[in-house]
Amino acid sequence: MDELFDLTGKVALVTGGSRGLGLQMVRAFAQRGADVIIASRKLDACEEAAADIRKLGRRALAVSVNASNWNDVERLADTAYAEFGRVDILVNNAGMSPAVPSHEMTEALFDKVVSLNFKGPFRLAALVAHRMAQGDGGVIINISSSGALMPLPNVIPYSGAKAALNAMTVSMAREYGPKVRVNSISAGAFLTDISKAWTPEAREKSSNSAGRPGRPEEIVTTALYLASPASSFTTGAIIRCDGGM
Repeated sequence: MDELFDLTGKVALVTGGSRGLGLQMVRAFAQRGADVIIASRKLDACEEAAADIRKLGRRALAVSVNASNWNDVERLADTAYAEFGRVDILVNNAGMSPAVPSHEMTEALFDKVVSLNFKGPFRLAALVAHRMAQGDGGVIINISSSGALMPLPNVIPYSGAKAALNAMTVSMAREYGPKVRVNSISAGAFLTDISKAWTPEAREKSSNSAGRPGRPEEIVTTALYLASPASSFTTGAIIRCDGGM
């Protein structure tokens, strides 16, 4: 075990944790000693991921949750604390970014995008940060997007929600510090499920400095850095993991 990233005895809660970047982070935390709570809409996918984590000798809880729903994330927080008694690491990872021309955006879709990418993460982070601050402290990692820093057409509600998530990161770091650290990972294009809809060229090449999209496992070291005590002086930060956009 690398002592810089030793998470033994920690409890990590990851939304959108059954696939993509979320699953990579769940595995990385568990491999370094953390017990995990895996939350997403599809319980069967969460259970499958949890079964794999248990093979590592770690505790794992699967929870079905609508991460955009105020009451549902309250239930998630209550379930996590009832089962484990604490949350040391929260990763707000669940999100969606449908590409729709602005004049074709419906109110229902607008609300869905903003709720999943900002309202839900805000409520969950507030609930967990408050409990962390009353206890031994903890770490919150918000998965943001390069779209918040370099907005693109056709995804304005998504870019706006992720920009709000970045602002929330800085505000919460001040509000709940020093016992709670809050940071964002500004993720670029990664080869997760969403990339199945891309052209073959887009899956191989990108206009960033790396010249390609990221592989899901390449989020791991950034997440481990922010989750571990090794980053004890890093809070209120938006860290880019985007291949150099």
